[in-house]
Amino acid sequence: MNTTDPTPNTPPAEGCIDTEVRGHVLLIGINRPAKRNGWTVPMFRQLAEAYTRLDDDPDLRVGVLHAFGDHFTAGLDLPAIAPYMQRGEKAVPFGMVEPHDFGLPGYRRRTKPMVVGVKGICFTVGIELMLGADIVVAGEDCRFSQMEVQRGIMATGGATLRMAERAGVGNAMLHLLTADEFGAAEALRLNFVQKLVPNAEVFAEALRIAERIAAQAPMAVVATRLNVLKAVEHGPAAAVGEFIETQKRLANSEDAAEGVRSFVEKRPARFTGR
Repeated sequence: MNTTDPTPNTPPAEGCIDTEVRGHVLLIGINRPAKRNGWTVPMFRQLAEAYTRLDDDPDLRVGVLHAFGDHFTAGLDLPAIAPYMQRGEKAVPFGMVEPHDFGLPGYRRRTKPMVVGVKGICFTVGIELMLGADIVVAGEDCRFSQMEVQRGIMATGGATLRMAERAGVGNAMLHLLTADEFGAAEALRLNFVQKLVPNAEVFAEALRIAERIAAQAPMAVVATRLNVLKAVEHGPAAAVGEFIETQKRLANSEDAAEGVRSFVEKRPARFTGR
């Protein structure tokens, strides 16, 4: 596995999103380090394009969202984004996969897994993007803050939903209403992140997890992820109600047959996603 950090392109002043394919993994890099990766409208559009590419390309199985420079993101570039907020518009075009993944009308929801690696500063939209993903690796000195109330606005990228879901209402209110800064150990305790590693190892660990996921049967991975979300969003009964038909579909796939063969022949499986 090539765990070398990707090399960024030279970004324009408004920043950009770089992508790179490694095997079955799509690396998605936030590239505006001179502004601590503050988010602009073009960056949101390009991020949606990258997430949509992940879902649409059958050769891609997992995404890794990471950032160039010392910080994941300092949050929104408010002077650039504020006019959109005032008009009630979103920066992501309709019909694309919406990176926050909470099912807004007019947008697609992501089906394939997303692993995120965060380091340095991870404020506002950074927290919401990682909570909208599936697995988060954080640097040990990563700092977090959901500071929208400090700017006279509300977190509308999913924090009001997912902080309470992961950590309970009281913990969500503590961080949402005070706009305080908290560290990586607290983020781990609250189930906002899944692993802490030294800063220098964040990308390599995120990629290692993604490669491990990519080695599994792709249809089974997608079905498993979607069933977990069904249980969270619609309750256990709704998820259980899909068990028999989903398992029937998977059990009749070429990958299921390959899974049996690899078990009998005592070798790693070679899945094709069919």
